[in-house]
Amino acid sequence: MSNEVTFWFDVSCPFCWVTSRWIKEVEQVRDIKVQWVPMSLSVLNEGRDLDPAYMDKMKANWGPARVFAAIATEHPEKLDELYTDLGTRIHPGGQGAKAGYDAYDELISESLVAVGLDSAYAQVAHTQQWDEQLRKYHSTAMDAVGDEVGTPVVKMGDTAFFGPVITRIPRGEEAGKLFDAAVQLASYPYFFEIKRSRSESPRFD
Repeated sequence: MSNEVTFWFDVSCPFCWVTSRWIKEVEQVRDIKVQWVPMSLSVLNEGRDLDPAYMDKMKANWGPARVFAAIATEHPEKLDELYTDLGTRIHPGGQGAKAGYDAYDELISESLVAVGLDSAYAQVAHTQQWDEQLRKYHSTAMDAVGDEVGTPVVKMGDTAFFGPVITRIPRGEEAGKLFDAAVQLASYPYFFEIKRSRSESPRFD
């Protein structure tokens, strides 16, 4: 298998956050090169008849996703760092599951400054300037794995999956062993899905 991993993310998703922190652990114990790519639950759920409270959260998720589309295009070298900073504020910081279009404005501005990016990028959260590019990034995930999924989408070598969905962050060699197992499953062209009901919420420690 190639050592290249592609990780599509939506910063608002707590399960995606846990999986992303696992991949950051894997970087320390396995020879991998990770490409971070934004995707969007707001784009994914457009036009779907879903619970109104959930759709209010989708309104909130547009802002960060648009900003990540801009940064992925103009400052891709900062994407990983920005995701880590903003995701830390949202998830371990207890600022997730917000509703309404302007819900993440303050956090976005704080994160941009913290990683050395122009805070003016926060303004694109309320414009459609980067929507076409966001949809293009998102479509690369859907092209890789299909549209009956959520986030994250992870591609290992030539094979992409939705997930793995995990609720705790493996550390050190445990992270590496889980990665090895995922790579092994991905090596079988006839393997598609394994699933069970979740019995716990995501933990960020």
